Amino acid sequence: AERLEGMARNASVHAAGVVISPLPLREIVPLYKTNKDEIVTQYDMNGLEKLSLLKMDFLGLTTLTIIADALKLIERHRGVKLTVEELPFDDQQTYSQIFSKALTSGVFQFESAGMRDVLRRYQPDRIEDLIALNALYRPGPMDMIDDFVDRKHGRKEVVYDVPELKEILEETYGVMVYQEQVMQISNRIAGYSLGDADLLRRAMGKKKVEEMAKHRELFVAGAKKNNHPAKKAERIFDQMEKFAGYGFNKSHSAAYAYLAYVTAYLKAHYPIEFMSALLTSETGNTAKVVKYINECREMRIRVLAPDVNSSDLDFTPVVSGPDEGIRFGLGAIKNVGANAVESIAKARTADGPFTSLYDFCERVDLGAVNRRMIESFIKAGAMDTLEGTRAQQMAVIDSAMENGTRVWKDRASGQSGLFAMLTAEQPAAEHPLPKVPDWTGPEKLTSEKEMLGFYITGHPLD
Repeated sequence: AERLEGMARNASVHAAGVVISPLPLREIVPLYKTNKDEIVTQYDMNGLEKLSLLKMDFLGLTTLTIIADALKLIERHRGVKLTVEELPFDDQQTYSQIFSKALTSGVFQFESAGMRDVLRRYQPDRIEDLIALNALYRPGPMDMIDDFVDRKHGRKEVVYDVPELKEILEETYGVMVYQEQVMQISNRIAGYSLGDADLLRRAMGKKKVEEMAKHRELFVAGAKKNNHPAKKAERIFDQMEKFAGYGFNKSHSAAYAYLAYVTAYLKAHYPIEFMSALLTSETGNTAKVVKYINECREMRIRVLAPDVNSSDLDFTPVVSGPDEGIRFGLGAIKNVGANAVESIAKARTADGPFTSLYDFCERVDLGAVNRRMIESFIKAGAMDTLEGTRAQQMAVIDSAMENGTRVWKDRASGQSGLFAMLTAEQPAAEHPLPKVPDWTGPEKLTSEKEMLGFYITGHPLD
């Protein structure tokens, strides 16, 4: 065991840490290649800090993609060109319909059941409220949420030890929520420079006992200089110490609250486009797709079955006509890939809607669309607008594909079939469908559930 003791068990890589250096890194720090061919440093963040290298965390957020996709859909389907920067922060529809009612499914950082409960009690009506809730809803500061709600609704009086605290803590009802507030207080009350205030913030956050004792003396002495009684200064320092461990970085919370507001604004004003973008972002995750589809139903947005004659790869909004709602994307059907959908869309654009399974196989590239995919389309109900029942379509897949392959070969060799001219006027008669009993209701629903992850044309309990 002693031979193993102290050896590195594994080399883990920080999910988002990027090291920035003024020289080629190999001249400063030993490097290592992971099994994914990433080049990483062999030292951890503390070692790098001692070498004066800069480590930044760059996080990718799916939310940014959802917002960008929703804006594209709004422009394409409604002709409205929105930019995120121009959205007003005081839109009451966003606060009353989404945040106060806690309809925050798909709203960045505000989706969890606990957060929804807080929103219902708190009733936010301005961006500052969202910033504060974002910072408070974490282990530790969570204990202060009840107090915070009472202060907002006037059930608890807000008292400030010294008048200077009012302008710093007023927006958070006298509660120290942000690290920046701790810095401002030490600057205003005890005359700390902002650089020293930052050192105090770090000492408090990391709970460094010895440093804290030094800072307490400095703080009280500085407060006295500014004519504040020692007792009050001690009490303010105690409060700062209590909150600093929980203190959240306001600029971080503000950026997150801003994104939350933007997603909620789009959900309030353009629900069909927003939910389409949200569903598309979760295409591979059946549980999430089911969750958001149920949310659409609660919002009274119809989710339309997939259809080879009108669906694209992604979920798409239908904003006019009798079928207003969200059309299921073909890419969300099991076994179906992007190349297949591209081939279907190309054929559809060139020669209009498909009329039968035979017509479908003659026009789409069967190199991109295989038998398994066609089965999946039929089971998911994506071919219900074509001729015949699902059972009839299932019975003729092989024959339709053989016929399609033959037509493609003839086309490639420049021939047209012998009967092409005779049957042009009545193509359906060329391939009669067999008389087979259709699937029962439960059979149809089971196959939809298998292909999509949920029931779309009905529900077994109906």
